[in-house]
Amino acid sequence: MIYVDADACPVKAEVEAVATRHGTRVAMVSNGGIRPSPNPLIESVFVDQGADEADKWIAERAGPGDVVITSDIPLAARAVEAGARVLKPNGEALTEANVGNALATRDLMADLRAADPFRQGGGRPFGKADRARFREALERELRRTKG
Repeated sequence: MIYVDADACPVKAEVEAVATRHGTRVAMVSNGGIRPSPNPLIESVFVDQGADEADKWIAERAGPGDVVITSDIPLAARAVEAGARVLKPNGEALTEANVGNALATRDLMADLRAADPFRQGGGRPFGKADRARFREALERELRRTKG
């Protein structure tokens, strides 16, 4: 099963295409506002409004053999701890080896933003290369979970 933290996920179409090719079920989890797919492998799960409701739903279900797609580092940490494979939308895998560093970096950046209210987000825009990297990474993870 693939669990997608779908509210702000930029690679929903890529997930659907790769999952369909592999015959893998997908749960697109959100607070609403995303259009359900007619694809029988894609389940739209709408959780209550509120902070982290989609994350909680996914974390309660993900485990060994599952793949979680999220940019949310605390959710990624919980999923890794439960034995799931985790990918960020840019294709970066979060594992036991690197999720602790990702959490620490997230916390540091939150502290820096709080200390400097004029500090803007930043980072480069999400592009075609990111989508391609993600597709390749998801293909790899699905082959591993079936292998």
